[in-house]
Amino acid sequence: MRIFSKFIVVYIITTATLISLSLENKYPSYNYVFNEFDVDDSYLYNEEFKRFVDKNERGLKQFYKRSLVRGETLLPMLQGLLMEDGVSDLFIYLSMIESGFSTDIVSSKKAVGLWQFMPATARQYNLTVCKNYDERCDATSATTAAMKYLNKLHKQFGKWYLAAMAYNCGEGRLERAIKKAGTDDLSILTNNQNKFLPKETRDYIRKILLIAMIGESSIIGFDNVKENNNGFVEVEVDRSTSIQAVAKMIKMDKQKLLSINKHYTKTKPPTQKPFYTLKIPMEKIYAFYLRYEIPEVKEAEPKSHMITHEVQMGDTLDNIAKLYDANKDEIRVVNHLEYPFLQLNTLLVIPVSQNIFEKMSR
Repeated sequence: MRIFSKFIVVYIITTATLISLSLENKYPSYNYVFNEFDVDDSYLYNEEFKRFVDKNERGLKQFYKRSLVRGETLLPMLQGLLMEDGVSDLFIYLSMIESGFSTDIVSSKKAVGLWQFMPATARQYNLTVCKNYDERCDATSATTAAMKYLNKLHKQFGKWYLAAMAYNCGEGRLERAIKKAGTDDLSILTNNQNKFLPKETRDYIRKILLIAMIGESSIIGFDNVKENNNGFVEVEVDRSTSIQAVAKMIKMDKQKLLSINKHYTKTKPPTQKPFYTLKIPMEKIYAFYLRYEIPEVKEAEPKSHMITHEVQMGDTLDNIAKLYDANKDEIRVVNHLEYPFLQLNTLLVIPVSQNIFEKMSR
């Protein structure tokens, strides 16, 4: 019987480990998402969170797709307003969970709009609520008010996941929960046994984290990222983008960014080449690729001869250009590449000289 019991314990531990590993593989954006919400990476291994994911990810994936259709025209405005007000653009997922991106949705508790404001809170943040006009249904006004409220909650509680939970259950309710728990640790506050917070709030933060992991992992994929042993990755940046601008994009102190890029003495990048490389922390990689926009390249008349190249592991625009004695910017323009990283096994068209074309044709 003891041997059987030990087997059960080992099986449970092994299964839990495999689930965690599969979450890492399934949602590679989790460290970026957790970082933006001030959640410790270890929460990925929280047993209750893993059970929540296992039970709800299918439904939330479907909800995510439906919400994207509804919010297609709203998303650029929402993300722009969030970043202007110093709130992570991942808080669009709070709005998604609240309303599914329906601007005029009404809850059973009489909360209205994208951010589900109750009448009293709406008026507190200068939104007009009357019989003839409800500003909670105005996407721009409601989002601006929500940013003010979230910034206020963040200042009050010090962490973004606490701001999100207070948004759901109220400041007083969260303060009492933290006092009773003796900590603001997410794993303890969301513990289903102790019930420091209502079930709705415990599941609310889990929903936001999971749907953000779903969304961010589906937005971009990148194979051409060089990682070193120190937890940093190299990214390619256009020379017209300053190091200070990159630091702002990834919400990092510019001096800290310079300290891991000691070959640059100032925030002004080198101008000898059209692009330069920067090392950034691995957890900042999603923030960089989601916010970095490559300046438009003037479309020079491409060479008249073209060949194709299938992207292999380790390929970069630089080494492909060298391989065919081609111009990297021309490759980018011809293939409509928005970002400098490449997708594995995709086919690129390479503009080449007549000599290279004839050489490849033999």
